[in-house]
Amino acid sequence: MSDTQMNSLAERLIARFGDTLKITTIRNEVTAEVAATDLIAVATALRDESAFRFGELIDLCGIDYLGYGQTEWDTETVSSTGFSRGVEGEAMGRFNWADRPRNVHQPRRFAAVIHLLSIENNHRLRLRIFCEDDSLPVVPSVTGIWAGSNWFEREAFDLFGILFEGHPDLRRILTDYGFVGHPFRKDFPLIGNVEVRYDPEQKRVVYEPVSIEPRVLVPRVIRDDADLVQAKAEAADNWREN
Repeated sequence: MSDTQMNSLAERLIARFGDTLKITTIRNEVTAEVAATDLIAVATALRDESAFRFGELIDLCGIDYLGYGQTEWDTETVSSTGFSRGVEGEAMGRFNWADRPRNVHQPRRFAAVIHLLSIENNHRLRLRIFCEDDSLPVVPSVTGIWAGSNWFEREAFDLFGILFEGHPDLRRILTDYGFVGHPFRKDFPLIGNVEVRYDPEQKRVVYEPVSIEPRVLVPRVIRDDADLVQAKAEAADNWREN
């Protein structure tokens, strides 16, 4: 999207919706934040009005802002010969709930994000809808506006626990039947909660508390590769001989 198109779309959104949308433009991408109560009216207008014509829903996903902006990695010691990083503190999924990261900069934890495309006007737009209640995150379903959002909303529900009010068949789509929890929530243990094995005595599959110890896997950095050094030496010898 060109700068002219971007500015034109942002200006049209502001002129049409005013304070209903919070518009930001970063890296030539337009993002509109809309309240859950206004989503259906705004989405319908974006699809139907000639100034927008966003007829294609490209993607819909969930976001968990728990610990947003925080990091466990030391990335300051970067050099041309290697990348050193170490663990600082406890990572997402490896802490007790009482010790979970606190985000003072982001008061609302969960959001749904919709990516739209207007083929007619050659525009792209990102809609972001925050859930007002962290304990029960709910946003309206847009399946009645873009039917293709059906499976995307089921995925966001399955992985993040976001409920889409008005969805015709909101059930899990990736995890197994009876799965407890939502894997993409940042407070969900990276190693899971249970493990499965076959018990020969009971002659059935049993679920038990996970026995894996949480650990951090830091990639090994090879700074002096012997094979590479040898190859360079042989290449230098061949060059001198020729």
